[in-house]
Order: sequence, then structure tokens, then C-alpha cells
Amino acid sequence: MKLKLVTLLILVFAIGGSVFSQNLTIPPKNYVDSVNLEHAPARTNADYPLSDQSNSKDWKKLEKYSDEFNANQINETLWYPNNPGWKGRQPTYFHGSNVSLENGNVVFRVNKHGDEKLPEGFTHSTGFIKSKNKFLYGYFEAEVKLMDAPWVSGFWMTNVGKDWWTEIDICENAPGLSYNRHDLNSNIHVFKTPKDKGDIKKHFSRTKKFYFPEELQANFHTWGLEWTPEYIRFYIDGILFREAENTHWHQPLEVNFNCESNKWFGALPDDNRLDGEYKVNYFRVWEEK
Repeated sequence: MKLKLVTLLILVFAIGGSVFSQNLTIPPKNYVDSVNLEHAPARTNADYPLSDQSNSKDWKKLEKYSDEFNANQINETLWYPNNPGWKGRQPTYFHGSNVSLENGNVVFRVNKHGDEKLPEGFTHSTGFIKSKNKFLYGYFEAEVKLMDAPWVSGFWMTNVGKDWWTEIDICENAPGLSYNRHDLNSNIHVFKTPKDKGDIKKHFSRTKKFYFPEELQANFHTWGLEWTPEYIRFYIDGILFREAENTHWHQPLEVNFNCESNKWFGALPDDNRLDGEYKVNYFRVWEEK
């Protein structure tokens, strides 16, 4: 209890009086484990997941759904250039002006909407791309450089339907805030399921936080998800850091990349820090043969 109190006090002082002025509640850091970078494998073949360079599980790369982002603009055969069904988490609005392809990366920025007036309740804008394809199981990998500004950088999967609504957060981190720089967050959600899949009606999540020994925003890192009917495994730089039993995640899901505001990370707009960039170098997907 004493450790939790000290941790919370450190967080309060780290972000100053804004905690009280914004009515912000940030949970204390309860790391369940740390990542050992000595276990990181070397990339020798882009045709296989970084965590399985010997292809021991006989992965087949799905080229038609993967994207190296080497074109001049977003491939709208694969991606919606903005989220067609969600405006954003207030006060940050999703706007297509904040997404561009540059030097082989998707780049997400903040407040590039110019003089365009945002809807009521929104004061800032960021970017979002969503896959037009849905996937059920497989291996999903992206190399990204998280934004060094107070927004959450995301690589996640979800699908909101009439009977199903689940979510797998592969990367959901806000290291642009100094007290989050070593936080590796991992979460899986269930909002609802059909009767024959548990008849869930009330949202629950299984959240875990890991300590990453380097500052996450400083360099590109590779996030991976291995998703099977039996388990869900999370990787960073080819290192397995979490495994969860797959009890409810049996719904085809879309892939999302975005930045957003999120008070749980302390990630709320700062007009003095509007120059951040979230970069995605590639997205690759595999299935087991």
C-alpha cells in the first residue's frame, strides 16, 4: 500500500496541478513484469514474423493484406483514410488531414485541419486509418515510432457489430509524457458477445502493464500479435511479453492505427506540443498454412 501511495504522489507531482484542473484520475503503476531486451531476435527475413525467424509454425505471409507504405498515398483498397464510424474521443477529433505517406511511413500528426471548424466538444485533431478487411486469427505485426507528444499512439483491432464487440490492443501507449516513457500497456476487451459465445452484455477488460527498459518513444519498435483460437500472445521487438487464454476473442476484427486523447494516460492536448509524429513503417499479416 505504501508503494502504491508513493507512486501516485510521484505521478501527481510529475504532471502538476493539471490533475486537479482537469479532474484527471491516473491509476498507479503496477508493473506485472519487465521486458528483457537480451532476448530480442535479429531480423533475417521479412517474410516471417520477427518472433519466428525460423518459421517454425509455417507462417504464410498474406501479401495482399500487408502494406509496406511505399506509395505516395494511402492504399484505399486496404485502408479507410479516416475512421468512418467514430469521430474521436473528445476533445480530439479524427481528421484525414493528419495522415500522410512520407519516405515509406504513414505519418500521423496533430491539428493539420487548418481553419476548418471542428464539431462541438472538439478542440484538436489527429489521424486514423482503419483496414477494410477483417481478420480472424493470425499473426499481425507493425514497426512503429510512437509520438513524442501527449497523445496515445495505437495499433489495435476491434469490430463493433450488432451481437459482437471485442477489442485487442496490440500497442496503446503514450510515452510522449515523461511518466509514461517506460510503460508497455497491454489490454483485451469484451463489450458484448452473442448468446452462443457467452452472452456478455457488460464490458470487461484484462489489463496488464509491463516495464520497458528503454524510452518507448525514442526509436522504432516492432509490435506483434499472435492470435489463435486457444491463446493471444503479445510481442515487442520479437520478445514474447504476455500470453492470455482466448476465452472470448473469436470475432473477425479490423486493424486500426491512430492517435487519440485519453485521460487514463494523462494524454490530453497541449498547445505547446503540437509537433509530434507517430510513424508506421509497415503492417504485415500472416496465417498458419
